[in-house]
Amino acid sequence: MFITLARDLKSTPLPVADDSRWARIVARDKSADGEFWYSVATTGIYCRPSCPSRQANPRNVHLHDTLDQARATGFRPCRRCNPDGPSLEAGNAAMVADACRFIEQSEEEPSLGELAAAAGRSAGYFHRIFKAVTGLTPKDYAAAHRAARVRQGLQDGASVTTAIYDAGFNSSGRFYEKSTGMLGMTPTRYRAGGANEEIRFAVGESSLGAILVASSQKGVASILLGDDPDALVRDLQDRFPKARLIGGDRDYEALVARVVGFVEAPALGLDLPFDVRGTAFQERVWQALQDIPAGRTVSYAEIAQRIGSPRATRAIAAACAANNLAVAIPCHRVIRKDGALSGYAWGAERKRALLDREAAPGGAVKAPADAYRSSRA
Repeated sequence: MFITLARDLKSTPLPVADDSRWARIVARDKSADGEFWYSVATTGIYCRPSCPSRQANPRNVHLHDTLDQARATGFRPCRRCNPDGPSLEAGNAAMVADACRFIEQSEEEPSLGELAAAAGRSAGYFHRIFKAVTGLTPKDYAAAHRAARVRQGLQDGASVTTAIYDAGFNSSGRFYEKSTGMLGMTPTRYRAGGANEEIRFAVGESSLGAILVASSQKGVASILLGDDPDALVRDLQDRFPKARLIGGDRDYEALVARVVGFVEAPALGLDLPFDVRGTAFQERVWQALQDIPAGRTVSYAEIAQRIGSPRATRAIAAACAANNLAVAIPCHRVIRKDGALSGYAWGAERKRALLDREAAPGGAVKAPADAYRSSRA
């Protein structure tokens, strides 16, 4: 009798509310899709775990290990989450991918109405989904694609005029209005691979190690941190392979000293012109980083929310990694959702040191007497 009772108890399923899978349904966990399904007796439908519909009473819910089991209930598939086919998220991703190909293959920039009509969605819905998936509006994506086509054309040796029209600009005037922002220099100079562009630089020493500051005519283009000054110079050469690197004079060394002072005492601020070179999405992320006050940290997910791209956390991390202006664009203030530091291009120890000094009263750490030294090339 005892053996029979134990077997019966073992075969009795847990109440749905006590099953670990119910918590994943409540959380609308997308990673659970395909692992199990559930049906709701009161509505006569079955769903995937991530279904966005109103939460059902667990007493009316049955869990199913396979899709066939869910279908065997005789209920109909939910129209919102489409448990028999691809998820809404996958469908939206495919729709946006098609729209991106449409933009890339169009001779001229398509309008929002044209893109939405091709996708079979309203303009407002399409715009919202496109931005959530890519991190950019359709207009910004089209502009970034055209800029990439211009850059590729110039690198392949095409004339400036040919590159402009091949990229979909219907007039050279419209292109030249935006050319410096798109290329960071004139089209002719970009075609030459940045040849003869002058990059002035100097290497200093801070409590975080060596620091290299480099500037173009537009402003500070790089702030690099590291242990080896020579390695930083080689890194700069790799970033600007065809530019003329010029060792800084005394005036420029004074600018480097200001940057070192800012690293040592973030509360001082840093009022300098910058030459920021990145994609439209990267620049949106970097602007959001500059809005984080010293002494505060935010998660990648929070940055994604702030720029209106809540699903772009991986792209946010990639933009932080691509930042060339250490400390000035404070990617060190972005941490993981669980509070862990996560990666940092210039080392986790430097990231922790920067956060500690910013959190200190006054946001400063007294620099050693020999904190600054200059190297010329």
